[in-house]
Amino acid sequence: MTKVLVTGAFGLIGSFTVDLLVEKGYSVIGLDNLERQVHMGRMPSYKNERAEYVIGDIRHRRTWAKVLRGVEYVIHLAASVGMAQSFWQPRKYMEVNVTGTATMFETIVRDVEIRRNIRKIVVASSKSIYGEGSYRCKFHGVFHPPPRSVEQLRRRDWEVRCPVCGVESLPVGIREDKPPQNPTPYALSKYATEVLASIYSAVLGIPFVAFRYFNVYGPRQSLSNPYTGVIAIFLSRIKNNKPPIVYEDGKQMRDFVYVEDVARLNVEAIENEASGVFNLGTGEPHSLLEVIEMLKKIYGSDVEPYITQEYRPGDNRHDFADTTKLRRHFKNTSFTPLSKGLERLVEWAREVHAIDRVDRAERERVKFLGRFDS
Repeated sequence: MTKVLVTGAFGLIGSFTVDLLVEKGYSVIGLDNLERQVHMGRMPSYKNERAEYVIGDIRHRRTWAKVLRGVEYVIHLAASVGMAQSFWQPRKYMEVNVTGTATMFETIVRDVEIRRNIRKIVVASSKSIYGEGSYRCKFHGVFHPPPRSVEQLRRRDWEVRCPVCGVESLPVGIREDKPPQNPTPYALSKYATEVLASIYSAVLGIPFVAFRYFNVYGPRQSLSNPYTGVIAIFLSRIKNNKPPIVYEDGKQMRDFVYVEDVARLNVEAIENEASGVFNLGTGEPHSLLEVIEMLKKIYGSDVEPYITQEYRPGDNRHDFADTTKLRRHFKNTSFTPLSKGLERLVEWAREVHAIDRVDRAERERVKFLGRFDS
């Protein structure tokens, strides 16, 4: 039976990936450290009883030596996640995300038996590496702007303008060849992850896929972690009858992709011949205010969002995926509509306790970074 290692196996994406692999008949070993910020140190109820699990730290070579033995495919998802938090915990993010991945490759390089067995490695990158999105000026075509200036943001002039003529421009899908900006330590750590995979693929002759995940959401996402995905944060606030906090004017657009669609593509990546870097998003943007209104309607809440008119370091205006390359190399690229995915998330969340820690996270941000609204 083909053996697959999934790291971050109790996480949002990892747990659904494990379930699908088991369903398809793979032998699965899952590695996780039960990160307290996500799991409160407890074993999740959705643990798959047909998978083998190891509790360990990806920064330790002995952990990798244990879990890689006999493995043919690796789906490496384990990481510290949180763009804002990475500003005041950069060492943690670099140690877990970069050193952890480097330690995996060091183990593979040094152990001939492990190296001979591995047929492909899939790693989790992030759309956050792009920084600002891509845009089209009606006069000068597509361009990739630098981050908006502090002066512009202090004027609350949120939209991106053409660098040639200054005309407000429309966002377009981001292609994989857009130069990365890595505006946060988290983004930099994820870019390092995919670069390491590319380097060692060339050196070792092991094919790799790096998925640049856009905003993944769905059941099992921590509703008590204020550094998780924005949809879970909004839903946690709504469940606690508190206003969802929205920065800038709430009209910024994002690409939201349902977790089971991501898991399906993770599994396809070890089964097909694709290799390289791919966006993993739907290509369909939605504004943050639109998402809040959908959640309110589904949950049956009348709480109104608090629009701060403040900007945060590392935030960009609009981003969504150009999925041309993904669709060219993968078959299963139909995506769950956002409305349907949110219905599934809310149905699951009704029975889940959500501890609202958003206010505390905001105090932490202000403590370390100050305010940026004037």
